[in-house]
Amino acid sequence: MIRLLISFVIQLAANALGFVAAAAVLDGFEVSTTGFVVAVLVFTVVYALAQPFLTQMALSKASALRGGVALVATLVGLIVTDLVVDDANFNISGGATWIEAMVIVWIVSLLGVLILPLIFVKKKVQEKRG
Repeated sequence: MIRLLISFVIQLAANALGFVAAAAVLDGFEVSTTGFVVAVLVFTVVYALAQPFLTQMALSKASALRGGVALVATLVGLIVTDLVVDDANFNISGGATWIEAMVIVWIVSLLGVLILPLIFVKKKVQEKRG
């Protein structure tokens, strides 16, 4: 249970970095300060629920589809977040922005999920030695 919680928190932090990157790079990706926490939380929950479901669907159809599951789960998460969170707090406008946001959030979140645990492990090792 603790590992699941730690994994969720790391995913949450990684997704927050993805949202910050997308908002910084894309004019059509708007998230308010007050809506940021809610948007990232909604996105992370939807992503966590959608990815296993989409993976099962991909594996039952063709295992080659499995590689695109994370991208599709990211898009589903963004769509649901856009529908759930008030437009004043979170909004993505323009078809190109949707595609770019999907890719940016996916890449930055992926890197965050890979790098953040290493940072925490390094910190814990230094505390034990220190």
